[in-house]
Amino acid sequence: MLLLWSEAAERGYSSNLWLTYKQAESMGAQVRKGERSVMCVFFDKIKKESDDGQDETFYPMAKPFWLFNAAQIDGLPGAALTVSAASQEFCPVSEAEQVLAKTGATIRHGFDGAFYVPSRDEICLPNREHFTSEVNYYATALHELAHWTGSESRLNRTFGKRFGDDVYAMEELVAELSAAFSMGFLGMVDGTIENHASYLDGWIKCLKADKSAIFTAASQAARASDYILASRTNP
Repeated sequence: MLLLWSEAAERGYSSNLWLTYKQAESMGAQVRKGERSVMCVFFDKIKKESDDGQDETFYPMAKPFWLFNAAQIDGLPGAALTVSAASQEFCPVSEAEQVLAKTGATIRHGFDGAFYVPSRDEICLPNREHFTSEVNYYATALHELAHWTGSESRLNRTFGKRFGDDVYAMEELVAELSAAFSMGFLGMVDGTIENHASYLDGWIKCLKADKSAIFTAASQAARASDYILASRTNP
């Protein structure tokens, strides 16, 4: 995800849609000649049982794959490229609504922006119909829910002196990654936090200053996402 965000920012892509060469081809589209792909890596743990079936071990597997942005592809169907304009009708996504509700978080609507208020332990969001799409609404809500998980009564997330002035940037990166993880789990991979590009400078500065910061951010983001999604199994 970070690779794709970085690549999109560097090349000036406005689309959040990435496909493999074969995916584009299956849609009747064609990657333009000379376009450069972005290499990503799929990680998994492979289980291997002993011959007698009594023991099992796991070993890591890393497999590369290559993606192209929609801006590099000709002939994509219009529906794949269209970002819907803000409308007066909002179509809730059932599974995502269940996740938001079962966290028990207080979510209020009708605000000019999206933010979490620690002193009141409340999430404030614009009205749903003000978002450009349903998936972007849920991406934003999950971003703020990630901040909500950092409360002392939940995951008690603090970064201490190690990050100093970059603590805010780290927390925002954790929230963004957590939202991306949760959105991926819910199958809404094209969602994004609107205007999130404003955070990029802070992230880049923080990651350049501490080469291992990305591992800390990803680990904390995974914990936040797991906390939010675990609510799905609660009564």
